Amino acid sequence: MDRRQTLKALAVSTLSAGVILEACKSNDKKSGGAPKTEQPVFTLDRQPEEIEHYNNITAKTFFSAHEMATITVLADIIIPRDEVSGSASDAKVPDFIEFIVKDMPEHQIPMRGGLRWLDVQCLKRFDKSFTDCSEQQRLKVVDDIAYPAKAKREFAQGVAFFNLMRNLTATGFYTSEIGVKDIGYAGNKPNAWNGVPDDVLKQYGYAYTEKEQQECAKYG
Repeated sequence: MDRRQTLKALAVSTLSAGVILEACKSNDKKSGGAPKTEQPVFTLDRQPEEIEHYNNITAKTFFSAHEMATITVLADIIIPRDEVSGSASDAKVPDFIEFIVKDMPEHQIPMRGGLRWLDVQCLKRFDKSFTDCSEQQRLKVVDDIAYPAKAKREFAQGVAFFNLMRNLTATGFYTSEIGVKDIGYAGNKPNAWNGVPDDVLKQYGYAYTEKEQQECAKYG
């Protein structure tokens, strides 16, 4: 299946505005049980209460190292590296998810419970945790929860978890530098004005002088 096209549609049209707004914040982390990565310094002005809120969030670690490893593997299944761009982990999506669950605590129980559900399923089927399973084994479990309309009733918790994980992964990826380039968004750019076209000038009996052509009519 073409996961990238589906996720791109999710990212640009159906993800919650609240999560997307939170994605615009830096997800710099202090030391803790989860892997630590370098993040760019956020330099825009903030209100004192915003700075305090941000510092309180980044001073804490929510996910364990094992949970972060599981998130990384699952995120890369959702958005793998390909010829177009890097993977979810290349875009630091796991760090984004770590930040979001601390900034939006309502995601903490569903995420932690879902990660535990994933490991329990793998232990039952393969006697291994999700991260220790082979790629084929992981995909068997993921395929059972990635399609809500086809999923069995007993996988309802896994389906709910995967929906949340997929949304967070898509949001984190498509608000990162890698994801923005993947979409092809170039941002606002000034227009290049090359003057009034010759046929329009002739229609109204006008013409640029040589000086106007060199100094006024062409900017791009």
